[in-house]
Amino acid sequence: MAASAAIPNKLQGSMPAAKPAPTSGRRTFAFFCMVFGMFMAILDIQIVSASLAEIQAGLSASSEEISWVQTSYLIAEVIMIPLSGTLSRVLSTRWMFVIASGGFTFMSFMCATATTIDQMIVYRALQGFIGGGMIPTVFASAFTIFPPEKRPVISPIIGLVATLAPTIGPTLGGYLTDLFSWHWLFLINIVPGIFVTISTYLLVDFDEPDLSLFKSFDWAGLGFMAAFLGSLEYVLEEGPLNDWFQDELVLILTIVCVAGGLGFFYRAFTAKQPIVDLRAFADRNFLAGSSFSFVMGIGLYGLTYLYPVYLGSVRGYSSLQIGETMFVSGAAMFLTAPVAGVLSRKMDPRLMMGVGFVAFALGTWMMSGLTKDWDFWELFVPQVLRGFGLMICMVPINNIALGTLPPDRIKNASGLYNLTRNLGGAVGLAVINTTLNDRLDLHLQRLRESVNWGRSTAVETLDAMTLKFQSLGADAGTAAIKTLSNMVHREAMVMSFADVFLLLTVLFLGLILALPFIKKPRPAPAGAGGGH
Repeated sequence: MAASAAIPNKLQGSMPAAKPAPTSGRRTFAFFCMVFGMFMAILDIQIVSASLAEIQAGLSASSEEISWVQTSYLIAEVIMIPLSGTLSRVLSTRWMFVIASGGFTFMSFMCATATTIDQMIVYRALQGFIGGGMIPTVFASAFTIFPPEKRPVISPIIGLVATLAPTIGPTLGGYLTDLFSWHWLFLINIVPGIFVTISTYLLVDFDEPDLSLFKSFDWAGLGFMAAFLGSLEYVLEEGPLNDWFQDELVLILTIVCVAGGLGFFYRAFTAKQPIVDLRAFADRNFLAGSSFSFVMGIGLYGLTYLYPVYLGSVRGYSSLQIGETMFVSGAAMFLTAPVAGVLSRKMDPRLMMGVGFVAFALGTWMMSGLTKDWDFWELFVPQVLRGFGLMICMVPINNIALGTLPPDRIKNASGLYNLTRNLGGAVGLAVINTTLNDRLDLHLQRLRESVNWGRSTAVETLDAMTLKFQSLGADAGTAAIKTLSNMVHREAMVMSFADVFLLLTVLFLGLILALPFIKKPRPAPAGAGGGH
């Protein structure tokens, strides 16, 4: 299931300049410790997805309640991501990350000790909220402390982490649950989390806190933003599963979302120090990069959702088998990362994005020929294309969005940029689930029209199945009809999956057509390397 804004001119003078690094090795090592913390935070979005059944059994939760183990984390994280820009300016990168990493680690421990579903939901929400601050802080630091000539190395690394973590989440989660228990989905964070927290405290010295910004902190804007983003995430997650506005809570939260959105946008343009300064979108490169990041979120989270659902519901795979099959995309990303770094030095970023989205489109177009018999090897090439496309897209999108902003605008902009990717994933999942449900109903209706007593093929198939179940005696006919009904339902599901993959193909091809309208990125402004 995933950048922010410019600081008003009147505040720019109060921004502390980045301190020169004592040694490049120390600063680089500190940054990679932060990257590992970001990896844990993003990984935990999806690490539970393949093991929800085991968590449900362990906590004696209902099928409606268990989805909140994932939803609560997403809602809380999506609120923190844009807020992190303001907090890191107030507290400094060092203390923002220490609090985020330490809090995330502690809440991971609490999740492992949960004995009821209510406890788990609260702990997961706190884990997502506190840990969400690590993600944009790493993106901001990458473009603040490293000079432009090092970005062909740094960008593929953070791109790899941001895309690889949710992709291998189901794989790692499946292995941990199968080998140990679901508690290890959270316990695995403890030792690395302590290491990241301590190393960040000792090594990070990128900037200084500015506690005076707390005096004009926009508490009303924070409330409106929480209501807007939190209810939006819930509506997009739960709407497709509950027939949208037929569900009373979805309707109520839609109203809250609209009201919160109006208040948030009003405060964003009128407050002295807005929680999120949306004027970053006035930068054409940032707007273009964020727009493509939104669509990339659909490809990242949407496809990470679609493959396991198909493998589980149609092929009947276990969580471990799903994880092993999904590992192909992660391996493809890992192998593509150095290629993406080399290409980013030599290729127009717009052309590079075009190559990535062509790979995306080709992979989803191949999947539009899906049948009930596809397994690892039929899914192999589409998954390789997906992994390759994600990495080739991610690097130029990062550079276009954040690579030409001045350092004093990076922290806010990074929160908004990462938010667009997560919202793209949320919107994509809502559209995918709605389309799957609608197309399933359509295909079921059409197939049922074909499978009736007037079709000789259907009658012959039913007779053959009845003979197969003759050991059941009088129940043979009922068993045959039930089996035939299940076959029809399975085929309708496969056809609806194929329709969704075709829809995604059209979306990615449409993005390719939009690339010529993107302005070629300007050279990075003076000082963009972080004052080295």
